[in-house]
Amino acid sequence: QLQLVESGGGLVQPGGSLRLSCEASGFTLDNYVIGWFRQAPGKAREFVAALRWSTGNTYYADSVKGRFTISRDNAKNTVHLQMNSLKPEDTAVYYCAAGVTFWQYTNPGRYDYWGRGTQVTVSS
Repeated sequence: QLQLVESGGGLVQPGGSLRLSCEASGFTLDNYVIGWFRQAPGKAREFVAALRWSTGNTYYADSVKGRFTISRDNAKNTVHLQMNSLKPEDTAVYYCAAGVTFWQYTNPGRYDYWGRGTQVTVSS
């Protein structure tokens, strides 16, 4: 069974950090693009970051560039999202996704597998 499971969400104060993880089971991530997306209440799901497993190249939304870092753990078939300098506007449910095509990697419709999401709340 192909599955993605996110973990690491929680409540953090503005300026704080969190590290999200996305573990894949039932398949290896070798030929996939892994994306992180987020969705705040009443808003559309938006692209946050992506990693192209075959090259190791990473991509970020302008809103998180310089604050978030996407990385991989080959041995654990896991992708992480390190989030620093968090702001209240980062509050959302964060989802990881895996897609077989790199084309339009910012488009959630291009991904084939999704996790159930993890809540991130940034508030004082």
